[in-house]
Amino acid sequence: MGASILIVDDSVSIRQSVRFILEQGGYTVFDAADGVEGLKKLSEQKVQLVITDVNMPNMDGISMLKKIRETEGIKFVPVLVLTTESQGSMVDEGKKAGATGWIVKPFNNEKLLETIKKILP
Repeated sequence: MGASILIVDDSVSIRQSVRFILEQGGYTVFDAADGVEGLKKLSEQKVQLVITDVNMPNMDGISMLKKIRETEGIKFVPVLVLTTESQGSMVDEGKKAGATGWIVKPFNNEKLLETIKKILP
């Protein structure tokens, strides 16, 4: 099996579709519905990449990203933001928080897999 990837998105359909694409690409996939659950999964599972939405209940993706960057053991895990947010200010905020990359929904399956291959060795 390939690398382990955590998908964090409050949309069940997005989680399912990204899971399908990634599993077809040979990756092991975990998922979470928001940033709080995402951080909990990160404390339980070793993953090589996190893919997160920005707008979620309980804890948004940017807040989760900041927590990841402050946490020993996971602070160097690449985080790819997959969101409908395409405003420059939001992208800048994500980059400042430590986002590795930014993909705007709706996304192209091949582009998603290509981006992941560039991030993961």
